[in-house]
Amino acid sequence: MADDNVEEDDYMSMSFANVGPKAPESSLQRRLRKEKEGKERSRNKTKAEKLKDEQAARDAALQTPLDATSKGAQMMAKLGFRGGALGKEGVGRTEPIELQMKADRGGIGMDSEKKRKVQEAMDGEVKRVKVELGDYRERVAREKEQGRVEKMVWAAMKVTEGLDCEEETHIGDERQEEQSATEGDCDEVANPSLTKQAADDLENAATVTNPIQRNKPLKSINVLWRELAIRRMARDREHRMRFDLQQSLSRVPTYDDPEEDQQDKRAYGTAVEELEEDDPELDAFVSLDAKDRLAKIVEYLREKYHYCFWCKHRYTDEEMSECPGVTEDVHG
Repeated sequence: MADDNVEEDDYMSMSFANVGPKAPESSLQRRLRKEKEGKERSRNKTKAEKLKDEQAARDAALQTPLDATSKGAQMMAKLGFRGGALGKEGVGRTEPIELQMKADRGGIGMDSEKKRKVQEAMDGEVKRVKVELGDYRERVAREKEQGRVEKMVWAAMKVTEGLDCEEETHIGDERQEEQSATEGDCDEVANPSLTKQAADDLENAATVTNPIQRNKPLKSINVLWRELAIRRMARDREHRMRFDLQQSLSRVPTYDDPEEDQQDKRAYGTAVEELEEDDPELDAFVSLDAKDRLAKIVEYLREKYHYCFWCKHRYTDEEMSECPGVTEDVHG
């Protein structure tokens, strides 16, 4: 049995203690090596490779210090130079001036001029970016404020529409009561045919003065909320057309049924009103700035209904004494 104190051999180690002498190069290997070296020497180097070799040789020459055997050192020794720094006080240069190769035909100060122009271009670009950043922030803030005012304009339109419709409905109810009273008086002295005619007139009058009915002429609507009514009518018409397309071919808006009268067409939604008619009054109002449109609507609500859009309250007195003011700023 082997001695236990003997260390076992590590067969996984990559170290080789005893490495034999290198085998001599065979004739075949020597011939292949010489062929490879000959091809490498005979190959024409590219321009980039030549420049790289020149740079390497130049750097190696510049890094080599001067010795006493060089021609330059001998010339300086004849002029009295004994080594060390240059100058009378011995505080000058100790190394030769570095060589800088120029690849163009520019003068000595051309590089500094290029650097100056590049620096000016960079400074101008930085200033432009800062200006554009400031303009961008101002534009974003302006667009955000414009969107906020537009939302308030549409809200004011809805308030104006509600108050106008409420007033027209009240007026229509009063007219209907007056017509009913007149019809009652006529029943005592008039014949039945006149009574029926009066009833038809009353029904037509109620239909015309009803502000909620959808067949009201667009130009008769208040211009302050006419755009809101047009958009709502266009949306309703689109919904009706989609519904008709889903039902049957007979209800397609382009289908004309000769047996339908005007009331049936109006009930089925096939009587389409032209919404793209010329409306100079509405065009002039829409062309105004959002703040100007909002100011007009707010002023209209205050003068006619004593309603403050900012307080969201309708006052009973004409002076609106409890309201802080007309603008949004005074309302906090």
